[in-house]
Amino acid sequence: MKVNLLDLKVQYNNIQQEIEKAIKEVLESTHFIMGPNVKELEKEVAEFTGVKHAIAVANGTDALMLSLRALGVGPGDEVITTPFTFFASAETTSVLGAKPVFADIDKNTLCIDAESIEKKITKNTKAIIPVHIFGQMCDMDKIMEIANKYNIPVIEDACQAIGSEYKGKRAGTIGHTATYSFFPTKNLGCYGDGGMVVTNNDDLAEKIRVLRVHGSRKKYHHEVIGYNSRLDEIQAAVLRVKLKYLKEWNELRYEKAHVYNELLKDTDLVLPYEDSDCKHIYHQYVVRAKDRDKLVEFLKENGVSTAIYYPLPVHMLDVYKNLGYKEGDLPISEEACRHTFALPMYPEITRHQQEYVTTCIKKFNSI
Repeated sequence: MKVNLLDLKVQYNNIQQEIEKAIKEVLESTHFIMGPNVKELEKEVAEFTGVKHAIAVANGTDALMLSLRALGVGPGDEVITTPFTFFASAETTSVLGAKPVFADIDKNTLCIDAESIEKKITKNTKAIIPVHIFGQMCDMDKIMEIANKYNIPVIEDACQAIGSEYKGKRAGTIGHTATYSFFPTKNLGCYGDGGMVVTNNDDLAEKIRVLRVHGSRKKYHHEVIGYNSRLDEIQAAVLRVKLKYLKEWNELRYEKAHVYNELLKDTDLVLPYEDSDCKHIYHQYVVRAKDRDKLVEFLKENGVSTAIYYPLPVHMLDVYKNLGYKEGDLPISEEACRHTFALPMYPEITRHQQEYVTTCIKKFNSI
């Protein structure tokens, strides 16, 4: 039996007619950039999230970059973030000439640890980027308390967490800005690259809108050095179809996660921790295993796809050797990179498939 980590084909088959109709309408309109679908998507995401402003951009990385630029981050500044995440959270800081500073993570949630953040704050700290990893939000009350104490803005990296909640507030509504990624594998994914910035701050929203179109409000009248970071109409049309199903899909992911919890409860895996203050949307179902690499290989041999997010913490990457981190500096993040991996997870996965995955895991444990 073969079980994919993610099966986008089954999702497409379920909404094929709606998707093809939406794309056909864009093609017939011949309006491909910054058209009516982009404008409507921005309104719909703002309404879904519960924010004043949603600004569509080319991808999740640009969403981070534009947020940092709008906050004035540049050379000499420091930005605190987590090393247990995708490279872009630190990369965008470096591209702007600032220095990423890494704080360790909470051993249960795998999200950035608030106390670790406070220990890293200096006079040069210009922003904090907490990452809502794998679909669960960080402890935003503590993070915002620290941020407000030192007057430091917060960018929520919610690229894996659209629709997740913290104490009834949706990801993207608590920080000064927040970022979403619409990469195809995300809970809300388009058929290419796409991203969005959301904020309740009028001034930041206007700055980001200007930055995404070459630093201009009016064509050919450039006020600042900006970027070409526009979401195209086809991707916006696809996302508008999918957004209608996102709540249902997230609920199905939650249900499937709890099926895994029941099936795997008697194994020696460490299962995902679900914070009581949060609504987890399980972008990934990430477990921890002592013999992770051997188990992953065994599952592969038996037709089960898995993924390791992330094999190296960002502070230990070659590109950041100049920052002077060494092994042991952020032990919880380093341990997570050695032992975590993701099992197949998507709304349409069947119980039969999940039972097969867990049978394979139990078979490995009995060897």
